[in-house]
Amino acid sequence: MRDRQEPGESRTARVVLIVGATSGIGLATAVAFSALADKLVLVSRSAEALDAAEAACRRAGADVVDTIAEDITDPAAAGRLVARTLERHGRVDVVVHTAAVMGYGSVEEMPAEVFTTVVDTAVHGTLHLARAVLPVMRGQRTGTFIGVNSLLGSITVPRMGAYAVSKWGQRAVLRTLQQETRDEPGVSVCIVSPGSINTPIYYQAANYTGRAVRPPWPVLAPERVAAAITRLADRPRRHVSVPIGPGNPLVISGFRLLPRLYDRLVGPLLKLAVLTRTRWAPTAGTVHHPAPAGERIHGRWPSPAADRKSTKD
Repeated sequence: MRDRQEPGESRTARVVLIVGATSGIGLATAVAFSALADKLVLVSRSAEALDAAEAACRRAGADVVDTIAEDITDPAAAGRLVARTLERHGRVDVVVHTAAVMGYGSVEEMPAEVFTTVVDTAVHGTLHLARAVLPVMRGQRTGTFIGVNSLLGSITVPRMGAYAVSKWGQRAVLRTLQQETRDEPGVSVCIVSPGSINTPIYYQAANYTGRAVRPPWPVLAPERVAAAITRLADRPRRHVSVPIGPGNPLVISGFRLLPRLYDRLVGPLLKLAVLTRTRWAPTAGTVHHPAPAGERIHGRWPSPAADRKSTKD
């Protein structure tokens, strides 16, 4: 069995690899691990954004911060970044996959290449990373792989089909990995399912609805999810929902048990809670290319400026 740290017990710094570490939940998680004096390996598509993330982590207390600019949708990227982590540190204790891109628009109106990239980032990104790192963890006889999923990994919402497909597929990969690592008690695969979180992803998303979007209420701080992730690194669990409480399970129960009522309500609720009155030009957002200037922990909610500002692809 794996040794677990008890309260007040000193420990050796862990090697923590975070994919999608320059914005939102990923950056909040990197900062949270920094405060624990762990050794960090930060991965993102943008070298410029990685410089800013490294600086934030050092300010938060991290002494060792390595950065790697890679796109996790590249099948070979995961092998390269795991190899560089092992070359530098000799092991990898915790891996967090939080990279994601989002798209709004119906299945019919969203360009196929945008839909596919949204799905690839979550599904194939998780697959490539797991295939590269789980053999290392098996060899170590210890390690924790944490996949950041979503409430939309359990439900569907009109005009968010691409993101829902990406999260349903990612969840299937993670659940299968949980089953396939049962033979190695020291290796854990964990799923974190956040609800609506105040990150930049909503304002960087591909959008073909004709309207600006916003995160639906209730909106939580990314630090809430980061805290859940750091707890899992200490004491792994198969699945954690954020927020803890009846909210997410209630929505999932409605989706599964009352599908006709759910389908009748979800469209109007989307228009009320997510789509604003501000017109929005069709855009692929950051699906294909990062926007380093917009990468930070927090999004614009609840600033009204988020609803007034428009963008063009």
